[in-house]
Amino acid sequence: MSVSWIEVNELKRHYQRGPQTVRALDGVSFEIDRGELVAVVGSSGSGKSTLLNLLAGLDTPTSGSIRVGERFLEKLTRRELALYRAHAHGMVFQSFHLINHRSALQNVELALYFSDLPARERKHRATAMLERLGLGDRLDHRPGDLSGGEQQRVAIARALVKEPEILFADEPTGNLDHDNAGQIASLLQELNRGGLTILLVTHDRELAERVGQRSIRLVYGKVESITSAGEVTA
Repeated sequence: MSVSWIEVNELKRHYQRGPQTVRALDGVSFEIDRGELVAVVGSSGSGKSTLLNLLAGLDTPTSGSIRVGERFLEKLTRRELALYRAHAHGMVFQSFHLINHRSALQNVELALYFSDLPARERKHRATAMLERLGLGDRLDHRPGDLSGGEQQRVAIARALVKEPEILFADEPTGNLDHDNAGQIASLLQELNRGGLTILLVTHDRELAERVGQRSIRLVYGKVESITSAGEVTA
């Protein structure tokens, strides 16, 4: 019997807002196999960003469990969570989060700053990753000198350079025009075909259906449906 690589079980994240309890996630369960590209779809307020923060170890659940490989995230110490965030996954955001006064190469190198690698090796790996993503002629360019699509590729290079087990992508095409969004979608598919596990969070159902092998639809903190590519839901 095969065991899934990521297992989310009855996950809840509730907040107090004055006298009200906000049920951002309210009993979410699903599994992801190694090498899948899964899209989490939902409108604003559906709980998808809360879910991503929990999976990434940026937040802790009210109850329920998250297993990634042999790690149960809710049982990890603060130090263990920090190591998980530093090494196990990479994150890509809608707003890129690049450092404006640093070059593309320096932005990617920073992801390796707390590793044991010498400076020369950090530079070599960052250069190789940017070249792999088609930015070999942009190494010295700062974010302000790059297009939106190029900035997002720098952000993806930064996430990948530490060779993570999984890539979390939070609305990675949200700030891009149609052509650049299509290029980033194709890049995510290419990375997945190379064996990388990807969890894509998006409000764009068209993007989810285009790239995802499965889609998990959240509505008001609950899983409404889980569909495989090509399935039609009402």
